Amino acid sequence: MPATRLDEANELLELCESEEGVWCALGVHPHEAASFAEADVERLRALLAHPRAVAVGECGLDFHYDHAPREVQERVLELQLALAVELGLPAVIHNRESDERMVRLLTRPAHARLRCDLHSFAGGIAMARELVARGHFFGVSGMITFPRADNVRAALAEVPIDRLLVETDTPYLAPVPHRGQRNEPAFVVEVAARLAALRGVGLDDIERTTAAAFFRLFPKARGPAALDAVGAPE
Repeated sequence: MPATRLDEANELLELCESEEGVWCALGVHPHEAASFAEADVERLRALLAHPRAVAVGECGLDFHYDHAPREVQERVLELQLALAVELGLPAVIHNRESDERMVRLLTRPAHARLRCDLHSFAGGIAMARELVARGHFFGVSGMITFPRADNVRAALAEVPIDRLLVETDTPYLAPVPHRGQRNEPAFVVEVAARLAALRGVGLDDIERTTAAAFFRLFPKARGPAALDAVGAPE
């Protein structure tokens, strides 16, 4: 589960503490970027020390809604990416209508060791290839089921199967046949089934490979439940 603002962090951590096998990302969404100051980096650093905080995010760029000025979005994203690199944590990335700028940011030499979850990936094949080469992972949402999402399916077909994650984006992006409804975690099976069909493998294969990918990308999430799910690390 990702935060969108720092003032959500404590409530989110309390929820994680109350449930076995629940972890979170902590950061500031681009819609909320104007609320984040450089002084907040220290606050975020302290929050990320919590054992249930496994990533920085949801952070990124959104040039569709532009709820914060683009230069502010970029500055706040860069602050969070620098913190992720410093702490050795992955980042959960929001990217909407900002593909070119996002690729330039993520391929900077300063980010060579960074690994990201490209949340609800909707970029093109060229972007996917570039970011695969940099070691990033790709979130597959309900968009993969949409009739007009051939571009999403084409890009995801290019990604190595061990770099794919399945997600809900609840309450948004409910997959077919639930379009128009509030999205629910239970609907993720429709995403996994469509991904299995796209890749020509069984649903069990997708369950296994995406679970393993999750714990590789978010190693801080490892614990007894995680090891039961995917096996002990080699």
